[in-house]
Amino acid sequence: MKGRCVCENLQYSLELESLDDARTTLCHCNSCKRAFGTNYGLTTKVPLQGFKYEAGTPKKFKQHNGVTREFCDNCGAYICEYGEEAADKFRYIMWGSFDEPEKVPPKGEFFCKNKPKWMPDIPGTFRKQEIKE
Repeated sequence: MKGRCVCENLQYSLELESLDDARTTLCHCNSCKRAFGTNYGLTTKVPLQGFKYEAGTPKKFKQHNGVTREFCDNCGAYICEYGEEAADKFRYIMWGSFDEPEKVPPKGEFFCKNKPKWMPDIPGTFRKQEIKE
């Protein structure tokens, strides 16, 4: 799979043994709401060893909670994020940055207790009310 930021300065590739190795989830936590606005945190968790930048170098911002976000310093689009414990194992890729995001549909939702009442459930996915932040 391939992906990019809006202006195409950052481009990446992702190699997976199987599409089942990718887990897309929608997060309703307060951090994701603030960072992503109305699209919340729709990210795809992938093994680090399969992810690499093909063009450009991302800017990095480390939040107070230890989450690092990588983004394009030209258009501002987020490409991925990871916590301190996952930094050497996984990347959470912004689902909308994939060239073909439909290949990795959502499998679940987190922090559903914070989900707006107007937002529908994603059919056929698991839902967790809370997880450790």
